[in-house]
Amino acid sequence: MKAYIFPGQGAQFSGMGADLYEKSAKAKELFERANDILGFSITEIMFSGSAEDLKQTKVTQPAIFLHSVILSKVLGNDFKPDMVAGHSLGELSALVANNTLEFEDGLRLVSQRALAMQKACEITPSTMAAILGLEDELVEAVCAETEGTVVAANYNCPGQIVISGETTAVEKACETLKEKGAKRALLLPVGGAFHSPLMEPARQELAAAIEATKFSNPSCAIYQNVSTTAVTDPIEIQKNLVFQLTAPVKWTQSVQNMLKDGASSFVEVGPGKVLQGLVKKVDRKIETSSAAI
Repeated sequence: MKAYIFPGQGAQFSGMGADLYEKSAKAKELFERANDILGFSITEIMFSGSAEDLKQTKVTQPAIFLHSVILSKVLGNDFKPDMVAGHSLGELSALVANNTLEFEDGLRLVSQRALAMQKACEITPSTMAAILGLEDELVEAVCAETEGTVVAANYNCPGQIVISGETTAVEKACETLKEKGAKRALLLPVGGAFHSPLMEPARQELAAAIEATKFSNPSCAIYQNVSTTAVTDPIEIQKNLVFQLTAPVKWTQSVQNMLKDGASSFVEVGPGKVLQGLVKKVDRKIETSSAAI
């Protein structure tokens, strides 16, 4: 069984998607439609903008989504997923790829998500940090004992977890985790505390948009960040997506469940190879590759 996986924020690079635009008429048409929907030329920034240009919140998330989704569309008959999953933002790419969401609806939700998250980031000084080399339970316990808001936000692979919350609380938790033997406790260059309670204003704002969007029966199961198990019911998919902003990304658990359910290879669709590396940390023998036209 073939699993297709879709990357999240951080996978962007200057020049992303330009080859798709040049090689495929279908890709060109979808990119131009995206420019119209967003109201600005995202293709110009993706194809020739600087790394700094791509870091703009209104650009980053739609850019990664477009690269992933348009690549899946131009693969045509070669794109036959038995199951899909996406890391954070990538979940929306996966939902378009398995026909739960229409392309236009997915892009609008991604754009609204990016702007809502940016607003939430401006309310409280907040950040995230990568913790390497400790058991998940120990990281969770330290977060629970630390004064202020700090939680486990991304379970990326065994021995790699990201924490998220108020800047002072994250810094304090990092100090404690280093004392407890963490190989690294590294603050990340992000705009705020994604996948933490501090994203509640964004969750509320996005919930209304998600609930007003049509979710169809998917062509294959999605393993969502919140539930980690195979989901095919559109109403359940919708509910999980609403809670995703304030809940942790349980990527390790999702990959483990996909393997348990018969995944024999993982294909990453979109920019970068980060997810392939994380899958290999779960099972180093599993076959991984990048989608390409």
